Amino acid sequence: MARSAGNIRLKSARMAAGYHSQQALADALNVGVRQVRRWESEAPPWPQPDIALALTQLLGQDLASLGFNEPHTVRLERPRHAALTGTAAAVGLAAVPTQSTSLQPATVAHDFDAVTHAHRRLYWSVAPATLHPATLAHAALGCALLTQTAGQTRARTAAALAETWLLAGRIEFFDLREADRAQQTLVRALQAAGEANDPLLGAAILAHSAFIPAWAGERDGAVERMAAARTYARRGPASSDLLAWLDAVEAECETRCGNTRAALRLIHHAEGVLAEGSQYASPSWLDWFSHVRLAAFKGNTQLKAGHLPQARETLQGVLDALESGDDKQRTVVLGDLAAVEAAAGNPEGACRYALSALDGLETSWYAMGMDRVREVRRILVPYQQQQCVQRLDDRLYGWSTTISALNR
Repeated sequence: MARSAGNIRLKSARMAAGYHSQQALADALNVGVRQVRRWESEAPPWPQPDIALALTQLLGQDLASLGFNEPHTVRLERPRHAALTGTAAAVGLAAVPTQSTSLQPATVAHDFDAVTHAHRRLYWSVAPATLHPATLAHAALGCALLTQTAGQTRARTAAALAETWLLAGRIEFFDLREADRAQQTLVRALQAAGEANDPLLGAAILAHSAFIPAWAGERDGAVERMAAARTYARRGPASSDLLAWLDAVEAECETRCGNTRAALRLIHHAEGVLAEGSQYASPSWLDWFSHVRLAAFKGNTQLKAGHLPQARETLQGVLDALESGDDKQRTVVLGDLAAVEAAAGNPEGACRYALSALDGLETSWYAMGMDRVREVRRILVPYQQQQCVQRLDDRLYGWSTTISALNR
């Protein structure tokens, strides 16, 4: 006689939710693997009420859809997800799928994350005005997929969605200079990270959100968000790179608020953290930070603190160490070197670096880089009759850049 396939509905739902073995589902439910085997048999027993509730929440379907035949003496309402739905709906995310939802296979999380990974790499070369709409469209797809996934598949999809929203928020703040819009996007990113239960991604999102009040000179708001970011980092196995980056972000916030002494202490601490190393690997999405990027933070802080010789040495070292794909960061460093020379009373050197930054901005637009050049031009007002400054003005005040400046 042919062997029975057993409860194929439960097995299919288990696989779609990312639990590729009976043991994996048993561990998620805190039950024995023998219990899962019985559920996947030809005549699965009706689960106990508390286990039934956990099972339906985990797999996103009611018991009948999972192949269980309800005994006449037992009545179990389909689990409600009102609290989750209310929270998620507030930021545009989807609730856990219901019995009428057709679940996607577990591979959907891998496929969705692959596009997220591609967008992350494209950020360093594709124009922000081109990449941003694609990123938002990908986020919309992720929200839709959350209605069609459950269990581990849903968690992995939510993590990729959180990273997608984070990338969109980075573009909005750093490239498009739309702080209010970035704030709302980062809220969505944090909610998705919560759905994925990914505290390290939550720490990265919160630290990015600290830039917003810091740029407005609101130190209390930045400090509060950094405290939250560090709290989330303690909940996960944070690498030395992530911990050092948190120091660097807080240092940038302190610098923006005029506290360069505190900023330099934080950078010194970050250097020690990196030197000490860590047993934990950095998450793949932490591609915006390195020893060289920390030195760039340091050079900018030394500049703002008036330590011009040290800033010049640090920033020149960064410029020499940047790789070919670091075009956006290069424009920022060139702008800071221009500011060093302008502050030192060397308008020729300042203009030379500023013009190099404008060359880079023509191929790799970065609002932060252009901000640096504009700051240098303001420092050069006492020298604006000199030929070198007028050459800079000819490049800086073209039709498009002038219109953009008036719209700011």
